[in-house]
Amino acid sequence: MTRYAAFLRGVNVGGINLKMAEVVSAFEDAGFTDVRTILASGNVLLSSRSDVAAVRKKAEKALRDTFGYDAWVLAYELDVVRAISEAYPFDREVEGHHSYVTFVTDEQVLSELAALAGDAQPDEKIERGEGVIYWQVPKTGTLDTTIGKTMGKKRYKSSTTTRNLRTLDKVLR
Repeated sequence: MTRYAAFLRGVNVGGINLKMAEVVSAFEDAGFTDVRTILASGNVLLSSRSDVAAVRKKAEKALRDTFGYDAWVLAYELDVVRAISEAYPFDREVEGHHSYVTFVTDEQVLSELAALAGDAQPDEKIERGEGVIYWQVPKTGTLDTTIGKTMGKKRYKSSTTTRNLRTLDKVLR
């Protein structure tokens, strides 16, 4: 049995409101075990004998069938999430800034987002990692930054989701 972190994109922000207890039930009904949620922002820990691609597909289907919305899930073995968090290239805690990891499943999208580092605003840091974009921005203008403006586009919906490092720390506890 492998332990996974499943990150639901766009949950409880921007109109898709799900009760985490109902998400747990939907995932258990789909055959996942030891399911629990972290915070209300779509972070789910679960166990499965399936590989990561199958976990993602099964989780998306469970959400679509149960809640009737166009669900997107990015799933990773928990050890992979730990390695991604540990590789964060900037100071983890900078006063007045958010430290983020954007998970990306599409290599072309990853390259596009990494290329934005050349256009970053003075207070914005962007660096490509293994399947992720590491990102640090001032707290006052996250959505107005280079990455912030780009991530809202429909093109990125199915293959990206962003988490604050503090959220990842809670997932990894």
